[in-house]
Order: sequence, then C-alpha cells, then structure tokens
Amino acid sequence: MPKTLILSKPVIAITGSAGKTTTKEMIASILRTRWRIFASYRSFNQHTCSAHNAKRIRPFHRAAVLEFGMGARGQIRKHCQFIQPNMSVVTNVGTAHIGNVGGSVHGIAQAKSELIKYMKQTGYLVTNADDLNSELLETKAFQGTIVTVGIHKKADFQAVNIHYKKGGMGFDVQLDKKLQSFYIPIYGEHNVYNALNAIAIAHALGFTSKEIRSGLASYKRTPHRLNVFRYGRGLTLIDDSCSANPNAVRAALDVLSKMDGETKIAVLGTMLAMGKYSSKAHEEVGKYVADADIDYLYTYGKKARLIASGAIRSGFPANRIRMFETEATLRRSILACLKPNTVILLKASHKIGLEKTVQYVKKRAKSKGWKQLT
Repeated sequence: MPKTLILSKPVIAITGSAGKTTTKEMIASILRTRWRIFASYRSFNQHTCSAHNAKRIRPFHRAAVLEFGMGARGQIRKHCQFIQPNMSVVTNVGTAHIGNVGGSVHGIAQAKSELIKYMKQTGYLVTNADDLNSELLETKAFQGTIVTVGIHKKADFQAVNIHYKKGGMGFDVQLDKKLQSFYIPIYGEHNVYNALNAIAIAHALGFTSKEIRSGLASYKRTPHRLNVFRYGRGLTLIDDSCSANPNAVRAALDVLSKMDGETKIAVLGTMLAMGKYSSKAHEEVGKYVADADIDYLYTYGKKARLIASGAIRSGFPANRIRMFETEATLRRSILACLKPNTVILLKASHKIGLEKTVQYVKKRAKSKGWKQLT
C-alpha cells in the first residue's frame, strides 16, 4: 500500500461525473488571488497522477487543488492513499464510466463515495442538492461538515437570478447575509453549479466576496470545454470535444439552444465507456435533441447513429439529420455549414477525436475569409 501524504494545509479533491476540471480550475483561480497553490494539471486525473502530484506539493504551497478521476471501483480510494484530502467536492453522480461499475447509477455512487470514506473524516464536503443521484452517496458515517450547492432546491450556496451575459453567465448568491453578484466567462447553467462548488470551498477558507468574484471572473477555460469561437456575420463554433456523457451532452445542447443564431447545428459523436447502458444512453440524448431548440443534427460514429434514431422516434425531422462514419465526409459537411447566423456545436468523447475536426474547420474557415472575432 502506498504511503499516504497527509497535510495540515487545505487539500481539496474534486470528483464527479461531470464538471471536475472546471470546478478545480475555478477553485484554483480564486485561491490564487491570495495564495501560492498547487493545482493538478488540466484533466490529468488518474490515480497514477496523484502519485506524481504527491511528490510535487511543496511546503510553500498554501493549498492543493486536485482532480480525482474514476474509471472503475477502487480508483478514488487509491487517489486518497496517495494524497488524503480534507476538503472534497462531489459535483454530481451521472453515467460517465457506468459500463465499468456494473451498468448502474448506484454503482457510480458507490465508487464516488470512496472519496467521502477515505478523505479526512472531520473535513469539509460539498455535494449537489439538485442532483437526485447524489442522494445515493454514502454520507451517513461522515463526521465532518457537509454543505450543499443548488439552483432549484434550497441549498447552503444557492444561485439565483441566473442569466446569460456576453461571454458567460451572471448570477447572485447569498453570502454572509448579503446578496452577492458573480460572473463566469463560460456559458451554461451547469457551469453555475461548478462556480457554486468553488464559492463553497473558498468561503469556507475565508476568502472574501471580492476575491471570489475576481477569481471566478478571471478563470481560464480549459481547451475543448465549451470554448466559443465567434466569427463575422454571426457564425459561431462551440468546441466541447473534450469529453461526453449523457449529462454533459444535454448541458451542451442547452447552451446551443440559448445561443443567438438563425440556424443551430449539433454535431454529436459517440459517447464511450457506457457499457451495457450505451444504447439507452445514446437514444436518450436523441430524445433530448428532439426537445431542444436545434435545427439540424449530425452524428459521428456507429454508436452515435442511435442518437439519430432516438431523435426521430421523439419527433425530430428525419430530413434534418445526417449520419457520418468517416472524418472526411463529416468535415466536408461542416464546412458547407459555415454560413452567416449559424451556430455549430461539436461534442463527443475525447477519443473520438472531434477536437481535430474543430481545428481543421477553424483553419479552413480562416482560409475562406471568415474573420475570427473571439
């Protein structure tokens, strides 16, 4: 068994089916307004990364902010054996990697609960009050402080007055009996939850509303996670090609629906690591497409064809769907969609490789005279 690194300073671990990296980066951005900290690199979140991170945390770091990924049972426990956190966030319990835990959400919750079991038992835990599946987390034996974040249900840190602004989201939160306004430079209600997680951690560490506001506003988005590229004449590309599971795809579709544009196109690729839940997961995404404010659906990959069939069964016009299994044909079709007042979302699991298509389309758009504004 590896030697556990136990530190008296704040050691903050984030796990969950979606939002881990964004939450981690938002927390880190706030803490850096005052402290020198250690933060795990991008979305490198395997337990082997924690083994390396344990050797890189130095005495001059006032805090460590770490992402604990999970591909199977026992992996979060291994994270905690390398570095034991005393503050933790479980962003939500969804269906990412469900195929590796017996194909049930209960299995996901049990695996995520390893963070609660193996963190410092008198520590500080943040959970999502709006996420029904988070009620499956095993918290009864935890002896520390548990706080909740939420939008729709009453929570310790609750966002109200949520609205889309230029380049991101605005919202208010009651802190120390005063309503405080915040802004995050990224779209989506799901990212407001990530910001609430960061606020809950920073507030517990004594950071002021001003420091929290500054840290969130200066948070730098991770590549390929809802990165929005605007061009002249109303053309917009949304690059969300880093990862995909049903919850994350639905969140991205919500953002696409809210964007300004006469024509909205969702390019959705296969979602991996779904196991026996895979067919149902893709069909459920298709149903969500049918209910969203979207004009065209393009799918990429064999399994993604089930998104199309799910959408058609739920009433989405079949003549507005195209299915692709080769990168070349997909790219040609996307290039043909580069027209004024058009918004195009690209979303898939990382291994599908849609980020390469994003870069290709951006390069070709430039060569065709489209001027990138942001």
